[in-house]
Amino acid sequence: MEVILKEDVQKLGHRGDVVTVSAGYARNYLLPTKLAIEASATNKAVIEQMKASALRKSASEKSGAEELGGKLNEVVVTFERKASESGQLFGSVTSKDIAEALEAQGYTVDRRKIHLDEPLKTTGEFHVPVKIHREVTAHVQVNVKSDAPEVVPGTEPVEDETAFKSTYDGPTDYDLGYDR
Repeated sequence: MEVILKEDVQKLGHRGDVVTVSAGYARNYLLPTKLAIEASATNKAVIEQMKASALRKSASEKSGAEELGGKLNEVVVTFERKASESGQLFGSVTSKDIAEALEAQGYTVDRRKIHLDEPLKTTGEFHVPVKIHREVTAHVQVNVKSDAPEVVPGTEPVEDETAFKSTYDGPTDYDLGYDR
């Protein structure tokens, strides 16, 4: 089935392209989400107008995306999660978590534009790509820390030996000959 893309679809094509896809993919995903329209004779005539307006729209979107990309390159997002001593998280940090943290800082980014191959499952510092526009990709610094207090070597708590001594000075069961 031939469709005309109204938006950029990853691994399929760009806005205004006429692509051939399976009928089920078009009926069940592209058409209901308004990412594409059927490539009929009338719609093919409209495609030229769409391409012209898409070029104007893409130019304005690109300039806005470059500005946002410059700001996002300087953003640092920090997460505190429960983690094991080896730095493995009990859970993970996903693109949804990163999108919510960016929104809390005043940047509106769709979670689908944050490209994580897998959710972050270890502590550390990560640079996560955010594809704002087809030609503009920013990198957000994501710091994942353990929520357990860090122990600096040499400052471990010292156990008080007197805390374990009993205050009872009388005879014990052992002194009286009782075996347990």
